[in-house]
Amino acid sequence: MEENKERIKKKKKKRKKKNYLLRLFLVICFCVASYFFLTSSLFDIQKITVENNAYYTSEQIINIAGAKTGGNIFAESTGKMKSKLLLDPYIKNASVSRSLPSGIEIAVVERKEAAYIAYRSDFIIIDNDGIVLRQASVEPKITALSGLTIKKIDPGKPLEAEENAILTSTLTMLKKMDEQELFFKKIIISNVVIKAYIYDNLICEATPENLTNNMPQLKEVIYDLFKKGIKRGVIKMGSDGYFAFSPLPE
Repeated sequence: MEENKERIKKKKKKRKKKNYLLRLFLVICFCVASYFFLTSSLFDIQKITVENNAYYTSEQIINIAGAKTGGNIFAESTGKMKSKLLLDPYIKNASVSRSLPSGIEIAVVERKEAAYIAYRSDFIIIDNDGIVLRQASVEPKITALSGLTIKKIDPGKPLEAEENAILTSTLTMLKKMDEQELFFKKIIISNVVIKAYIYDNLICEATPENLTNNMPQLKEVIYDLFKKGIKRGVIKMGSDGYFAFSPLPE
């Protein structure tokens, strides 16, 4: 009886070992087949699409990301592509994803040029969050800011000025201006009165707080003057939406 039991145990062990080896063989075969399938030409990158770009062309975005066609879609790191994009000052956010079997999709959120500050012989361009976008030698056609003393310029990081409080209020004003679809050619900044140039000879004078808080009302006043063909004068803005207009002589 004991001998029979031992034989049965040995047979069971042999069967288990064979089953284990068979399962291992099947797993290895599956892994090998999967590898050859996933590395086949079916998954070679054939198309790269870019969405939401305005400042950069699609080709420029692809180049910044370092994305290329031809390589295997699983061998390319979408995380590295995103990291490269976020190093560019103009790109606020980005996402890079695979579109199986052979596509890469890139979506970006770009920063928009809002204003510039003259600096030596150049122009420092910022967005309405105060992020330095670039330093240009050609004067851009956006709002000019004066009255700030620049301390530090680092592309992709906030502009640093000696007048931090004034800079903060100015950035808030730029955001309000963008919301109301208003454009000032030039803004001369101070703690007391801000001069915002609508045209070369049409100026709005107000405290920083009043100008920021009464932007919708100012838009109505400017539109009313425009309908009357008036492009010269001074709009003085008081508290509680009070406006006074003084024409300038020709």
